[in-house]
Amino acid sequence: MKTGFVSFIGRPNAGKSTLLNQIVGTKLAIVSDKPQTTRNRILGVKNYPDAQVVFLDTPGIHRPLHRMNVRMVDAAMDTMREVDVLGLVVDVAEAPGKGDRFVLDLVKDAKAPVFLILNKIDLIKKARLLPLMQQYSEMGTFAEIVPVSAGTGDNVDRLERAIIDRLPEGEALYPADYLTDQPERFFAAEIVREKLLQFTHAEIPFSSAVVVDKFEEPENPKALLKLYCTIVVDRESQKPIVVGRGGDMIKRIGIAAREDLEKFFDTKVFLDLHVRVKSEWREDEHTLDDIGLK
Repeated sequence: MKTGFVSFIGRPNAGKSTLLNQIVGTKLAIVSDKPQTTRNRILGVKNYPDAQVVFLDTPGIHRPLHRMNVRMVDAAMDTMREVDVLGLVVDVAEAPGKGDRFVLDLVKDAKAPVFLILNKIDLIKKARLLPLMQQYSEMGTFAEIVPVSAGTGDNVDRLERAIIDRLPEGEALYPADYLTDQPERFFAAEIVREKLLQFTHAEIPFSSAVVVDKFEEPENPKALLKLYCTIVVDRESQKPIVVGRGGDMIKRIGIAAREDLEKFFDTKVFLDLHVRVKSEWREDEHTLDDIGLK
C-alpha cells in the first residue's frame, strides 16, 4: 500500500483546480477564466487499489498586494514543506515569464521530488511539446516531466501512476469514503462565488467575497436546505454592478448558483443573497477568517 500527500502549486490560471477535479472525479474546486480564483488550500482524497493519495490544490503564487493575497500565497508555500510529492503545474499555452521563473526558483530547495506538470497540451500543436519539455528541463531539475490536459483528462492517468510510484509505503490516512476536509459551508460559498466570477467582470472578481451567514440543514429529506449568503464588495460603486438593474444580476447569480447547489447537496435549496460594502475587506483579519483564509 502506498500513501502520501501531493501538492499542486504554480502560477494563477495554470489549471491546478481543474487537475484536482479531474483526478478525484468530482468538483471540489471552482474554476474560472479569472486569475486567482482559488483562495484556499483544498484537499481531495483518492483511493486506488494499491494506494491512497491526498491531493492539495493551492492558490496561485503571485505578488501579494493585500493581506488576503499574502494569506493565499502563504497557504501555497506551506504545502511545499509537508508533502511527499510536489507537482508544479505550468500552462504550456503561455510562454514562460518572470512569474514562472520565480516559482521554478522556489521549488529548487524542495525536499520532496518535484514533478513538472505541463498542462493544457490540448491547446498547442504536438510539434511544440518536445521543444517545450526540453526548454523547461534546462530551467530546473525534476523527478518527472509529465505533459497533461487537465481539461480533457489526456495523460492524467500516467501522471497519477508516476505519483504513486514515488509515494512511501504506509497505511491509509483517511477512511475509504473520505473525500475532503472542507466543510459544507465552504462549498456553498464557493459555488456562489463561482457564479459571481462567471457573470461579472473588471474589478469585481478580485474585490468580492462570499460569506455564508446561515446554513440551515433540512430536518427531513423533503425539506429545503436554506442558505443565507452575503456578497462582500470593496466599494459603493461595485454594489449596483452586482445587484444589477432592477436586481437582474443578483437574480441571475442566484438562479445559476442554486442549480449547482442543488446538484452538489442533492436536495432542494432556498438561497438568499445580499450585497454588503466593506471597504478594505481584503485587509480585514476578521473577514478573511470568515471566508476560511487562515
